[in-house]
Amino acid sequence: MNYRVPCSLLPALCGALALACAGARIGLAADTGGAAAAPPAAPPADSSAAPADTSAARTGPAAPASYWPMLVGAQYTFIDQNQSSLRSPYRGPLSLDPLGDTQATNTIGFYGGWAPVNWGQLYMDVERFDGAGVSNATGLGGLTNGDVVREGASGIKKEFYIARLFTRFMLPLGDAVQVVERGKDQLPGTEAATRLELKVGRMAVLDDFDQNRYADDPRTEFLNWSLWANTAYDYAANTRGYTNGVVLGYISPDWSLKYGVYMMPLRANFQTLDYQTELAHGQNLELRLSPWSTGTVVRLLGYLNTARMGIYQDALAIAAAQHTLPDIAADDQNGRHKYGFGINAEQPLADDGDTGLFLRSGWNDGKTETFAFTEVDQQFSFGGQLSGVHWDRRDDRFGLAVVDEGLSAWHRQYLAAGGCGFVLCDGRLNYGHEQIFESYYRLDYAWPESPGPVRWQLGPDFQYIVNPGYNRDRGPVHFWALRLHVEY
Repeated sequence: MNYRVPCSLLPALCGALALACAGARIGLAADTGGAAAAPPAAPPADSSAAPADTSAARTGPAAPASYWPMLVGAQYTFIDQNQSSLRSPYRGPLSLDPLGDTQATNTIGFYGGWAPVNWGQLYMDVERFDGAGVSNATGLGGLTNGDVVREGASGIKKEFYIARLFTRFMLPLGDAVQVVERGKDQLPGTEAATRLELKVGRMAVLDDFDQNRYADDPRTEFLNWSLWANTAYDYAANTRGYTNGVVLGYISPDWSLKYGVYMMPLRANFQTLDYQTELAHGQNLELRLSPWSTGTVVRLLGYLNTARMGIYQDALAIAAAQHTLPDIAADDQNGRHKYGFGINAEQPLADDGDTGLFLRSGWNDGKTETFAFTEVDQQFSFGGQLSGVHWDRRDDRFGLAVVDEGLSAWHRQYLAAGGCGFVLCDGRLNYGHEQIFESYYRLDYAWPESPGPVRWQLGPDFQYIVNPGYNRDRGPVHFWALRLHVEY
């Protein structure tokens, strides 16, 4: 049964969202149509987590380092990735190229912040990308380059754009404060260890939800989508991975609770956002638990998207009646919903937490079309990170992880009947779970002085995928990449 979540049920947040939408229209680059979803690049550290060094906590008023605007970060990332050839008895319009492919991508970003008062901050990020993923970043649920991903295939202009423009308000609850270091979208200084927090403006959903210490940033850690995020989490985003919204949270060292409501794209995988927020919005709720002395962190996530979606079962029925191929967008209607859940855990093991394990597991109902992220309905990933201190390279990292992901029954029937999504369309389907292995090494060096403000990171990445696009008839396939990352 279809139903709507009227704005009257969320008066305060909907009002704030309306303000965010209006503010985002001012000074932001105009949205243009697109055909591919990209995740937010390099999300910041989880601001809701307890401080890594508890000795840094103290009492006193929270205060930033400066009341003047400052450059809090900058980065450049280059990735050269090669896809091998693969067994391919047939192919569709969105299949992996059976002959293989090689593509290079570049991103550059500048990240600024300002704290005019100790309880309020303003951030603005400017980014640019060049290049595209191998095989136009199609043919897989777990795509292999999480930096620019599918932006090259979507026809978006190669130009600087405003990625984030948001305000952050903090209400201290108690006298304890924690020291925070300078980082992207993080001004240095001190913040209340326990607080209420409100963010309003243009941002990325993964700035605040589904974060993980060991698998969170495709520019420095795992490249595959299914390892730096829960790919069954169809989070609200435009093609570049950003949206307008409001996040309200209670933050403390032992636990936090965040609720966020964001604008959805106008159509599946579209760059233009839908400003009719009473008809289209994504609601997100996440509980973080970290009371244990072992450093364990567990995050429990739920989400509900409302948008103009198609239904796989309906698309199949229409195609059967008309003797045509199914088209998920042909019967889309306002007010349809997709919901899902996720669990995300990290477990430090040694080396002040630089060596540790992680896992994610996600599920969505799989009835309505994938709308904003990628075509995955169930996901499980597990892996770890090893510190280079064990071979006298303290800042180096070695990572290794595996993924198993699948589709709902209606989703797989739709693809088997020749239907197309926005990343999958082999023309037919011999269904099997998509299975991914990834390993990377990151050589880390500070220059011109050590330790210094500029870090250089270089290293290889290898991925091996069985049943690409959930298709037993195709693959397996492997991907080699070389990544260079420079950050301030």
